[in-house]
Amino acid sequence: MLRKSLEEAYRCQRTTGGNDAQAVCAVESYVTLMTTGKTMDFPSQTKNDPVRLKLSNIPYSVTSETVSSMINLSDLRLDDARALLEHDPASSLPDPEESPVAYLQSVIDNLCELSLKDPLTGLANRRHFRNVLSREIDVVARSGESALLLMLDIDHFKKVNDTHGHLAGDHVLQAVARCLASCVRPMDTVARYGGEEFAAILPNCPASYGKIVAERIREAVGNLSISVTPLVSIQVTVSIGGAYAPEWIRSTTALWTDRADIELYRAKAEGRNRVCIDRPPVLSVSAEEKSLLFGHLSMGDPAWITSVPNDASGVTAGGAMNRVN
Repeated sequence: MLRKSLEEAYRCQRTTGGNDAQAVCAVESYVTLMTTGKTMDFPSQTKNDPVRLKLSNIPYSVTSETVSSMINLSDLRLDDARALLEHDPASSLPDPEESPVAYLQSVIDNLCELSLKDPLTGLANRRHFRNVLSREIDVVARSGESALLLMLDIDHFKKVNDTHGHLAGDHVLQAVARCLASCVRPMDTVARYGGEEFAAILPNCPASYGKIVAERIREAVGNLSISVTPLVSIQVTVSIGGAYAPEWIRSTTALWTDRADIELYRAKAEGRNRVCIDRPPVLSVSAEEKSLLFGHLSMGDPAWITSVPNDASGVTAGGAMNRVN
């Protein structure tokens, strides 16, 4: 639309008898919005090479009204985007007639939000879960704070689908998802990992609390009464496996997830409806590493003690600690 307006100004000046230089001046006086550093070519009627107009030489001012006037929503293919957002009750769009820019920005924001959610449960989807997991690994590697990853699986979920139907299975997944979201802190991330499997990332979770939190989640799910039909309610249980991220070490999302999965399989193998958490790895320092780190402290005076002149009175050879005081 901007180029079309410039071409109209250029063509109008040329048709009234002006030369290329006058046409360019007309364009420069017409422009109110430009991208600095760009160029635009216009056909010349007197020579083969086009007239090049450097847009950085043109003063510009940007206002919301100017941008809105340049956007024609009918030129954009937004039907599919609108159809997706209409099925999401959390999405709301402003009136496109009031501000096309605000409307378009709202469509983009809602689509971004929709791309991070599982459509059935409303929890984070696997893509978002992987991104959060990767960021948490970086935090643990830098700060050394504890972070726990829980993998949860609904026990005998196939039996629910086979007995009550897939719609009942959807009700169970939604009920369990709501329960999981209510059991964690706002800073935690709960995701639907796939099928009847869920995952939770608990940053800054000390090792002494991990098992307690996991048991609380297991008990909360087990106490649910889920209505699958107007006359039938069922209860389900979950098996939970967990693993702590190695502190001060930059691990990978695959290794961390695999360790939590191993504990989930162990919980399943030991009878289901239980919690198994891998103990956080303990970092130890070998004798050789200790020698390299602190060996100089055992040779004579400690490193933080400054040397004392030989004529200092009242100081004996064995009075090193007195000099510290």
